[in-house]
Formats: sequence, C-alpha cells, structure tokens
Amino acid sequence: MTNPNSVGITVNGEDHCFEQAPTVAELLTRLGLPDKGIAIAVDGAVFPRGRWSEPVGKGWQIEILTAVQGG
Repeated sequence: MTNPNSVGITVNGEDHCFEQAPTVAELLTRLGLPDKGIAIAVDGAVFPRGRWSEPVGKGWQIEILTAVQGG
C-alpha cells in the first residue's frame, strides 16, 4: 500500500519518491550533491537559495545545475 503522504518528484530527469517531503537542502544531502556552486530550478523557474528550507512539493520537476570553470 502506498503512503498517502509520500512525495514523488523528478530531479534532473530521474524520478524519486520520499515517505515525507524533504526540504530542498535535505534533498541535496540525500542525493550527495553540494550546496555551493549550484543553481536549482523548479518547474522551469529559478528557485532561490532563501527558499531551500522549504519542503519539496508533489510532482515538482527539479533541475540542479552545477557551475563549471572554464570558457
């Protein structure tokens, strides 16, 4: 039986399901990603760092972009 409180999201094209919605910051930790040198977009819009303490929402399409040096 599926938990009605579970949250399904997509991160960089991969589906993920959590029993409880993690915050954006917790999501980065769970995925082993750094919290610096990255940008996050949710459903195509920039998601500012000031909102990373908010829980992710059901069905969010999240893109995490890493800054790269060079030109």
